[in-house]
Amino acid sequence: MPSTKPGEPKAIRVPKPERPKPTSQNKSNDTQSPTLSHNVDELISQLAALTLSVQHHSEQIADLYTLLARKRKPISNGKIQIRDTVTGTTYPSKNNCYQTLLRNGELKDLIDKGVFGNDPAKNNFGWFALEKAYPDRFEEVNDGDAQPS
Repeated sequence: MPSTKPGEPKAIRVPKPERPKPTSQNKSNDTQSPTLSHNVDELISQLAALTLSVQHHSEQIADLYTLLARKRKPISNGKIQIRDTVTGTTYPSKNNCYQTLLRNGELKDLIDKGVFGNDPAKNNFGWFALEKAYPDRFEEVNDGDAQPS
C-alpha cells in the first residue's frame, strides 16, 4: 500500500456488489421467462426467414453468373437482307445486292457518272454509294418478311 502522509485521507475500499445467482426458485426469472422465450422464438423465426432469403438470393446470383458465362449465339449470320422496292427482288446481303445489280447492268447510268469510282467491280463500299444514289429504292428485310427471289 502506498504510504499516506499525515494530511491525506486514507483510501477506503468499496466492496463490489454481489449479483444474485439465478435459480429456478427465483420469482423474478419466472415472470420474465414467458416474454423471454417468446422473444427468442420470434428471433429464431426471423433468423430462419432471413436464412431462406439469403439462400434464395444466392441461387439467383448463381443463375445470373451462369447466364453471363454462356456464350451468346448470333441470331443471324450478320447479313442484312435487302429488298428492291422497284423490282421486288430480295437479296441476301447489301453487298450481294450491289454486285448483282452491277453484273446485270442495271447501274450503267451511275457507273457513267463515276459514282462507284474507276473500277466499280472492286469497290468494296459500292452498296453505300448505291444507297446514297437511290435512298428510297431499297429497304432492309426482317427474317419473317423475307421472300426468296
